[in-house]
Amino acid sequence: MDVYKTLGREATGKVAVKLSTGEAGDTYYLNPNLIKDLVQSVNGTIVENNTAYGGSRANTAMHLQVAKDHGFTAIADVDIMDADGSISLPVKNGSHLKEDLVGSHFKNYDFFIILSHFKGHAMGGFGGAIKNMSIGIGSSNGKSLIHSAGKSTTGFAMNTPQNDFLESMAEAAKAVEDNKGKNILYISVMNNLSVDCDCDSSPAAPTMKDIGILASLDPVALDKACVDLVYAASDGKDLVERIESRNGTHTLDHAEEIGLGSQKYELVKLND
Repeated sequence: MDVYKTLGREATGKVAVKLSTGEAGDTYYLNPNLIKDLVQSVNGTIVENNTAYGGSRANTAMHLQVAKDHGFTAIADVDIMDADGSISLPVKNGSHLKEDLVGSHFKNYDFFIILSHFKGHAMGGFGGAIKNMSIGIGSSNGKSLIHSAGKSTTGFAMNTPQNDFLESMAEAAKAVEDNKGKNILYISVMNNLSVDCDCDSSPAAPTMKDIGILASLDPVALDKACVDLVYAASDGKDLVERIESRNGTHTLDHAEEIGLGSQKYELVKLND
């Protein structure tokens, strides 16, 4: 609540709170009790989209069951945005994507809070605000489009050149921000810092301590600050290795290049 209020941008109208409900078996997803006050203070609807890789969230009924099992339906309504298919958002001057396919219910919301659990990721190196608004807001078909760097809307591409995939995430995120303008803000929770994503049904146990909660109106600055804090942590070597082995910071470079935000930031600490 403190970081939300400090941003000075009020979430108004019909508010979507985009987070990951976590795969069945994952135990490190965002605790509903931690986010409850924020979600309820804005009368928010928790939103998600189905996966492209199978698993326990590959269709709407299964996904809603996971959301219930993980406690999210107890604090707010949950909407699987691609339950009724996709809509297309234009990607301006993309190197790989001409469009971003998002869940069709995306159009029903006036304001988005991108509420991310920052952690590692098997393919992206790390997952934060940019991943949450690109892969996360992508419909199942949209996820396939990003993973294939614009070549396919079905299946789960595994042979896409790494930098093409990372750049496609940035381009999809830019399409979302272009659509919502100032009706979006970003909060990232740096706890349970596994090297694996909440999309992993059996993620590795965290080997570093929790860091805190960060927020910004700039998703690139926010992700950059989170990455820098991992590098600065005395116990962050495992997550640093995951980020570097996937060239994860290239996402930030491309995002900055296409105008999504800036990697320059001032870190203002609250509640010292």
